[in-house]
Amino acid sequence: MNLTQVELKEFLEEKYYQYNCVDFIHSDPVSIPHQFDKKEDIEIAGFLTATIAWGQRVTIINNANKLMKLMNNNPHDFILNAKAKDLNRLDGFVHRTFNKVDVVFFIKSLQNIYLKHGGLQKVFTPIQSADLNNQCLRSITNFRKKIFSIPHPLRATKHISNPSKNSSSKRLCMYLRWMVRKDKHGVDFGLWKNIEFDSSHLMCPLDVHSGNVARKLGLLTRTQNDWKAVTELTENLKLISPSDPVKYDFALFGLGVFEGF
Repeated sequence: MNLTQVELKEFLEEKYYQYNCVDFIHSDPVSIPHQFDKKEDIEIAGFLTATIAWGQRVTIINNANKLMKLMNNNPHDFILNAKAKDLNRLDGFVHRTFNKVDVVFFIKSLQNIYLKHGGLQKVFTPIQSADLNNQCLRSITNFRKKIFSIPHPLRATKHISNPSKNSSSKRLCMYLRWMVRKDKHGVDFGLWKNIEFDSSHLMCPLDVHSGNVARKLGLLTRTQNDWKAVTELTENLKLISPSDPVKYDFALFGLGVFEGF
């Protein structure tokens, strides 16, 4: 698809407005954190939902709702106060390869994060650096160190991708978009302020659908969906919208999933 830079921006803007709206929420995993009002509930529900956000979207939403119910629909309180008997209720929870062993570890690690490290926003705050181009990578890297700072089953590490090893880290990029990005349309929360980076430092979530669309639009040449591709795509989106490149995630996702572009 050969478009001039002006035509490409107009096209992406049109699709951004089409899909970045409250009507989009109910059919997307972001609907789970939207069930809550308290900051800590939103960020915990968002993180756990993003962690299992692979596979069919209906299944993701159903299983995330099931997990919230097992936590009494009060995730922050459950995280802070969960004892061994409370964790027993998680027996049988499974989402694809994510099972009770994984969810129990994440509950315990989140408890450690909220009781000893100031909460999710704090541990996602990147180590200060003059190089602002890699703030998102440093944010995820800092978080990975904290979440695996307690004894953990080896299998749990596969559920938290590592951009330092060239993973696209799609789910964590999506989660950071939910938490950091803010606009008037009401899909993303913009809860995390003063986190040492803003929307201009976010990286575009990249999966098969958005990657294929990006290549057709000339926004991505790299064939693998890895961190190098994420960087290339985001840099090209910054040429169109320097302050908010990942807003076009809505356009790429919508075109790929809903329109089969």
